[in-house]
Amino acid sequence: MSIVPVLLFCSLLLVVGSVVLFVWSAKQGDCHEADRLCLLPLEDDTTSSSPGASPSTTPTSPEPR
Repeated sequence: MSIVPVLLFCSLLLVVGSVVLFVWSAKQGDCHEADRLCLLPLEDDTTSSSPGASPSTTPTSPEPR
């Protein structure tokens, strides 16, 4: 039964530490761009080429010598 106060102290310490880190992160503004950054992998990588480009107009790599 002597371990219960130690476990309570450790759990309270973890809760207080996580709340402090959350408040610190929110004040720094780390999450202001989260909406834009979470959609970044969904962007199309082929925005530079035209949608109707034929395969012959795309650049090819040079042949090895």
